Amino acid sequence: MSFINNFLVNLCGVTLPQTSVELQQAEGGATRFYGRPWTMSQRKELFRREQKWGLNAYLYAPKDDYKHRMYWRDLYSPEEAEQLMTLISAARERDVEFIYAISPGLDITFSNPKELAALKRKLSQVCGLGCRSFALLFDDIETEMCPADKEAFSSFAEAQVSVTNELFLHLDEPHTFLFCPTDYCAAFCTPSVPQSAYLKTVGEKLNAGIDILWTGPKVVSQHISVASIEEVSAVLRRPPVIWDNIHANDYDPQRLFLGPFKNRPTELLPKLRGVLTNPNCEFEPNFVAIHTLATWCSYGQKDVSMDDQGSDYNPHEALRLALSDWLVEFGRADQPDGAGGGRSKRQASDEEPMQTDGYTPGPRDNPLYTAEPLTLDDLTLLSELFYLPYEHGATAVLMLQELQWLRREDSERVRNTMRADTGKEEWRRRAEKFDDMCAAVVQMFNRLSNVPNRIILYDLYNYICDIKSGVTMAKAYVKTLGGQSPHSALALTDDPEPWGFRGGLSGEFQRMLPSHGIRDLFRSPPATRVYTIRPCIPRDQPEVLKIFKEMQIETQQKVELVGDRLVEGHVTPSQSCSLILDDAAGVCGYAFALSDAKTFQNSKHFLDFTSLSSLQYPETMLQDFPSVMAIQIHSRVPDHSTARRLIEQMLSALRDSGSKGVFSEFRSNDRRMFDFLKTLDVFQVLKVDGLPTNLVIMGTKL
Repeated sequence: MSFINNFLVNLCGVTLPQTSVELQQAEGGATRFYGRPWTMSQRKELFRREQKWGLNAYLYAPKDDYKHRMYWRDLYSPEEAEQLMTLISAARERDVEFIYAISPGLDITFSNPKELAALKRKLSQVCGLGCRSFALLFDDIETEMCPADKEAFSSFAEAQVSVTNELFLHLDEPHTFLFCPTDYCAAFCTPSVPQSAYLKTVGEKLNAGIDILWTGPKVVSQHISVASIEEVSAVLRRPPVIWDNIHANDYDPQRLFLGPFKNRPTELLPKLRGVLTNPNCEFEPNFVAIHTLATWCSYGQKDVSMDDQGSDYNPHEALRLALSDWLVEFGRADQPDGAGGGRSKRQASDEEPMQTDGYTPGPRDNPLYTAEPLTLDDLTLLSELFYLPYEHGATAVLMLQELQWLRREDSERVRNTMRADTGKEEWRRRAEKFDDMCAAVVQMFNRLSNVPNRIILYDLYNYICDIKSGVTMAKAYVKTLGGQSPHSALALTDDPEPWGFRGGLSGEFQRMLPSHGIRDLFRSPPATRVYTIRPCIPRDQPEVLKIFKEMQIETQQKVELVGDRLVEGHVTPSQSCSLILDDAAGVCGYAFALSDAKTFQNSKHFLDFTSLSSLQYPETMLQDFPSVMAIQIHSRVPDHSTARRLIEQMLSALRDSGSKGVFSEFRSNDRRMFDFLKTLDVFQVLKVDGLPTNLVIMGTKL
């Protein structure tokens, strides 16, 4: 269930008893999105873990099985049926309920009897393979009905319910039958959950023996409250089965989620028919996701209303237990099976390959490299670096805070030499602290790289390699701020190595979109507004001048700037170089630019402004920074990433015009904008001789 891939593969969760006031043994399982399919041995290992941890449901909906969704009408071949039967039997051996899902919503004609017959034939075949539990999925499909269905049904919901009820009866009312609605979260419901005509039809007409899947307030829900579940239960006329995407990572290939199952109170347990989890695409990292889910589910057998403060689920404690158990797995000498992607065990004598052939280094030789063992602290750090969709772990937040402070205080030292002396010692101390945290990440990477269990390592490697590279770059940047020279490969120059700019084409697209950065997990203060960047039009001029005059009052300096003439409309900006930043209240920022400041400076038009006659930028500066930009962001805009998007869009326009650099002018006491831009780390302060002392010039190469 995903905006990006629209697919599910392998599902694990918990299904609570259909009747009974007392909660019995929780059932559970796991799920996986589109991506490299899990192997048969991985699925069998999942069943073993489920049984060990008290979970016992598995929803089969893999996208590598084309006959689950795209070719849902086709029966399985004898070879395919044998594989599926093997999987069903393996689940049964571990007391795991195997739930077969089919997803016909891409192209089914609900009113055609042949379509219903094809569904019955397909599910009857699977039933003959030993499966007794089923799911019908209508997630992530178009809601427009074909003409034939419009004649037969009054609504899309009625069409889905009709087919689902028919299948449920055809299968002789199986113990477990799940229905995934098209509106599977509150965000999809129009106008709201209680007033959704779609959900009302499903609740009223779907057979009472069929359970309904629900992801919560959103597709990926940060919190799922008791009140929200009570609300949807009233409309559906039954408790839902939560299909939780808190650990799903298929929408961002650079993110992995190793934090605990959290922000779901255990008071939900008696109000649900079940909980299913969509974990990470990679199999091995899901140890934490499923282990902590199992711990959460175990509170279904406890009296959570007791006054004992230690009786409720603690996600931090659950995480510690999961990581402790996972550490044992890292020590197992497992290797990928080259033939089938499964596991092969090394012999005990092979656990550490011998590379020395009896070699003993002499007293003046380099000592032999010795791999350090992985520790629980290393895994805790790994989890905190790759935590959850809406939050970083504690160490990650601390590293970001320290880097932000080091950047900000370095700006203060540049601007205020007196403060540079008084704050030097604290800056040095905190720079060393940040360096130590970066070193711990590299140490964790090195230890992970040498674990005996290569299967787990290979699932983690791209992620840990990426974070190691990121912190190494940040470490080099802090050294640069402190006046040291990092390794040449890490130097922050105008022509960096490719690892100095990340994201590829996808990153370029994202940086151009209005939403880029507004949901960064680390932001101070939080950004909750929606901003729009658009070309300036004539009716914007009064609002632009209002912001301009407020800035002049704020700075109270009488220095005239070239950029002022752009803002006031006396000079026309270059093509595509006049941008407005809007929020709900109106214009909240602007950027105007001239691609060729030198030509303007030498023009009679420039000399007509007597106040600018003494402001002559040197030829050497204009050769490297030929363009000038005037930018101002209103103080009501707290989000630095919003300013970054505005600036980057302007820089892109100047780059397209052929410019190789741009400068911007600021009054020296415009402290707010100076801090704002320094934090963005897009511009650097330029040293330009012969200019007024109350003028600061910042620039960047294009």
